[in-house]
Amino acid sequence: FKIDLQPIRHHPDEAGLVGALHLAPSWIFEAHDSILAVDIGGTNIRCGLVETSWKKAKDLSKAKVVKSELWRHADDEPTREGAVKRLTKMLKGLITEAEKEGFKLAPFVGIACPGVINADGSIEKGAQNLPGNWESSKFNLPASLIEGIPVIGEHDTAILMHNDGVVQGLSEVPFMQDVERWGVLTIGTGLGNARFTNRRKDNGKDRDSTENGKKKGKADKE
Repeated sequence: FKIDLQPIRHHPDEAGLVGALHLAPSWIFEAHDSILAVDIGGTNIRCGLVETSWKKAKDLSKAKVVKSELWRHADDEPTREGAVKRLTKMLKGLITEAEKEGFKLAPFVGIACPGVINADGSIEKGAQNLPGNWESSKFNLPASLIEGIPVIGEHDTAILMHNDGVVQGLSEVPFMQDVERWGVLTIGTGLGNARFTNRRKDNGKDRDSTENGKKKGKADKE
């Protein structure tokens, strides 16, 4: 097979944040212009305020990170609970910044995290580089963050977490509509990969599906 290999279009530090927009439900884009995003790695945790630029481009090709904060957790070696507490503080800081800058922040947080992510937000395997035991059946990061940030603005907080390789790859969705299949390889503290298929629906709109290891999940904004 002839394979074209090229760098992702967004900066690697930002692709995992921009890709989180493709996890968001479609209703968000009508009434809001930004979301919070988190990219968790084995060395760093990055949080960002991502502007949708949806009115300029409905396919989210103009989306951009307007503010971000990085925490190198590997240096601090925190407990799992300490990491959640620090992440909650980072997100609250970005909420304050968004309000100050006049953004219409959606009550949604998209999270990119290493490992095989179950539908309920728990991690099945592959999180060995994260601080503490993130694969415990008693631990659920989205639920823990909602406890610390129950509302954003006047609405209940919604959080969706997916594999970090998948989310970084989702940042390429607007630019990959002329192919049937494509994939992404991420290189960080660990290696990650995901493959994508553009599926055409009867009404002509595109639907994207992803496969990461043994985990499959639809990536369309529904």
